[in-house]
Amino acid sequence: ISSLVFSHLPFPFTQHARSRNYVSESDVCKLESVPLDFGDYHPLKPITVTESKTKKMSRKGSTSSTSSSSSSSMMDPLSSVLDGTDPLSLFAAAADPLTTDGVRKKRDKDDSSALGSDFEQWSSKRGEILARYTTTEKLSINLYMGSEKGKATTSGSAVSEKVRTRLEELDDLEEGSQKELLNLTQQDYMNRIEELNQSLKDAWSSDQKVKALKIVIQCSKLLSDTTVIQFYPSKFVLITDILDTFGKLVYERILSMCMDNRVSLSDNFSPETVNDTAKETCLNWFFKIASIRELIPRFYVEAAILKCNKFLSKTGISECLPRLTSVIRGIGDPLVAVYARAYLCRVGMEVAPQLKESLNKNFFDFLLTFKQIHGDTVQNQLVVQCVEIPLYLTLYSPAIDWILQCIAYRAPEILLTEMMERCKKLGNNALLLNSIMSAFRAEFIAARSMDFIGMIKECDESGFPKHLLFRSLGLNLALADPPENDHLQILNEAWKVITKLKNPQDYINCAEVWVEYTCRHFTKREVNTVLADVIKHMTPDRAFEDAYPQLQSIIQKVITYINDFSLLFSVEKFLPFLDMFQKESVRVEVCKCIMESFIKHQQESTKDPVILNALLHICKTMHDSVNALTLEDEKRLLAALINGFIKMVSFGRDFEQQLSFYVEARSMFCNLEPVLVQLIHSVNQLAMETRKVMRGNHSRKTAAFVRACVAFCFITIPSLSSIFTRLNLYLHSGQVALANQCLSQADAFFKAAVSLVPEVPKMISIDGKMRPSDAFLLEFLCNFFSTLLVVPDHPEQGVLFLVRGLLNVIQDYTWEDNSDDKVRIYTNVLHLLSAMTQETYIYHVDKVDSNDTLYGGDSKFLAEISKLCETVIAQILDHLKTLGKEETLKRQSQLALYFFNTILAHGDLRNNKLNQLSVNLWNLAQKHGFADTKTMVKTLEYIKRRSKQPDMSHFTDLALRLPLQSRT
Repeated sequence: ISSLVFSHLPFPFTQHARSRNYVSESDVCKLESVPLDFGDYHPLKPITVTESKTKKMSRKGSTSSTSSSSSSSMMDPLSSVLDGTDPLSLFAAAADPLTTDGVRKKRDKDDSSALGSDFEQWSSKRGEILARYTTTEKLSINLYMGSEKGKATTSGSAVSEKVRTRLEELDDLEEGSQKELLNLTQQDYMNRIEELNQSLKDAWSSDQKVKALKIVIQCSKLLSDTTVIQFYPSKFVLITDILDTFGKLVYERILSMCMDNRVSLSDNFSPETVNDTAKETCLNWFFKIASIRELIPRFYVEAAILKCNKFLSKTGISECLPRLTSVIRGIGDPLVAVYARAYLCRVGMEVAPQLKESLNKNFFDFLLTFKQIHGDTVQNQLVVQCVEIPLYLTLYSPAIDWILQCIAYRAPEILLTEMMERCKKLGNNALLLNSIMSAFRAEFIAARSMDFIGMIKECDESGFPKHLLFRSLGLNLALADPPENDHLQILNEAWKVITKLKNPQDYINCAEVWVEYTCRHFTKREVNTVLADVIKHMTPDRAFEDAYPQLQSIIQKVITYINDFSLLFSVEKFLPFLDMFQKESVRVEVCKCIMESFIKHQQESTKDPVILNALLHICKTMHDSVNALTLEDEKRLLAALINGFIKMVSFGRDFEQQLSFYVEARSMFCNLEPVLVQLIHSVNQLAMETRKVMRGNHSRKTAAFVRACVAFCFITIPSLSSIFTRLNLYLHSGQVALANQCLSQADAFFKAAVSLVPEVPKMISIDGKMRPSDAFLLEFLCNFFSTLLVVPDHPEQGVLFLVRGLLNVIQDYTWEDNSDDKVRIYTNVLHLLSAMTQETYIYHVDKVDSNDTLYGGDSKFLAEISKLCETVIAQILDHLKTLGKEETLKRQSQLALYFFNTILAHGDLRNNKLNQLSVNLWNLAQKHGFADTKTMVKTLEYIKRRSKQPDMSHFTDLALRLPLQSRT
């Protein structure tokens, strides 16, 4: 068979190319439209379901009767799942006795009192406290050393002996089984606390419950130590982490003892469902804790297991909270006491958020003892530790803020009024006033803005600066609007205080907040005034270098509220404000933020010179930040932002101005390849639009402009690094030039593409990974062939000079040994050459005479095409011959069938030699059993169908000559 295939050379393929009538072929391929009568059916109408019911007869009867009923209601097959009747739902309902209506109502009631997602959890504040309250002073800690007493007790000891041993272990804590570590750094201290936390877990897991309790007691004692007072809030966070761990371990231990009741206990269980063993264990823990001698550890440990009261009685928690609140009154140090109240409020909110009375009582008790802060004891302590009163007062903030947050959670507005009155009675204490503004809903605060401003004015500034109060007020006004009549007065009162601040950091912290209020409620004049004031305060001594985060925040707020960029850039001080960002990384981030806002909010294209000049400067800043160390992802992001800007620029019908803008952009953004690609695409689009709009008018001027666009592309493409980007842009730009009748320029693009093909590497980088380039080259060449069909020959270059040049390049290109892409390309060339022999080509370019018009079917032209065909077919058959080895037979089969399909589609099979060649290729494809049987069957069926069409009777004879061979 192979010898028959390869014996038909030379063979004039094009002399026997099938004549094509593309219009009639298109009509034949169209789907036949058949009228469809839907009747009453519509896909959105309810479906009528017929339900068949079969009634079985008695065992003696062998027949059954079937009755049918129709239902007009739509029955959803998934509805059984949604209404809970699926097998899993039924199983769950049968297994859980708590799914009764009564219990569901109870759960709903309990859930209504639970904390919602709008409550800010303590865990979110933990990191901020640890970062804010630090120290460089040395710290000390007492470590539990363990005890050897009672360890020799045998398993046969009496219960009384075991109890006595445990009591001795508790007493041992008071007898000095501790080691004091001195001169610890803050990090060492935190590491030791973490070691204690781990020791607690290890002791618990090894069933040393008393040891675990002693560790917790020891850690709780640390909360009475205020020798390094500025570290106390962080110490409180670290120690209460251990208390939380202990409370959770105890609760889960007791809960696990209830599992033998076959009742799935949850947070909503009642004490009646708890067995006696669990209750006894729970009472035992409370008795142990009650035996702790010192007040502070006894309070903290009992508060840690407060939730365990649920195992004993329904009213246990509600009874314990007031008692523990009263216990705190015995703590003399006001700082220690306020954090104890904060911890009690915290555990109270976790287990019983509906019990608000104890929360209020804690806060009111704190107010009664607040005067202790100015007492001799505290003042003497501050003198010894060299701590100023303003710094000392800030130590109270986390505790007071938390207590007030718990109180204000979903509280009525009248409670805020009561709090304000109590604050006034204390002389408008700034610390309390700040916490109140931080805790209550912003809507409540905003509605009373002028009242709060009045209270702020009367505050004593020595202990807590007024600018911090105005900052807190500004944070609320950023979330809620005050009465409209008060807008200007509020801004004036606040800015009077802010602008007088001498410390740049204090100033910018307040100004950052109030900029948002100004942007929300005022015009560009007020915004400009505020920006000017910021520049005035932050420029001296380059203070802005220490305030980049706040300055960035100001920019973000301004562009958030001023979306009209013509208005934004008319704010006189906006661009000078940007000049304060001297650090390149920060400046680039700000520019990115501005460009993102522009792309997001700019709905229409613009030619406003103010916007263009400003954004060109901003984009230039981003572009100039690119260097050899810039990550590819960052480059892509910057290029996307710049491209978004370029796409939004339009000068309407002023095409020359548009091109001038693109030329300027090219010179400014030459280091970002995606931007250059976008500019080339934009210029090509501009050339097409110009031709469309100016058709028939000023033809010389239009042609000159189009040539300028073409020149822009031709000059820019070589600067790109990606070879396939260059190839595709050469092809695209050549197509645009051809569409604009710039034939010589189109030839130049196509020649450049041809000359670039040999430079295509074997492997290219795709998304950071090396991939073979063959598939990409094959795709490009197929597109190129489609274009070459309509490209007219140059009168001085000879017939088909571009096709010949491309074939030479393909022939000389070094292909992979195991690749058949070269032959597939040659086969596609046959498609092109066959189309070139038609009297009228399948498509044309408007106002461009292709070779079908230039040559008019001239015999010399067809002879040249025939020669090319002979050369190409020779290459194909030679390659098929080289694939005769055993390891390449499958590839030979596939290529033979591919070539067969080409002849079938484009050749005139009435020619005997061509007909025989196709039969030989068909047999070669099946010879070694590698042909896909389904494909061969479908191909043969297609041939038989084609034989029934007019002028296709010769396909009948061909079908008879194409046998289907089995693989056996």
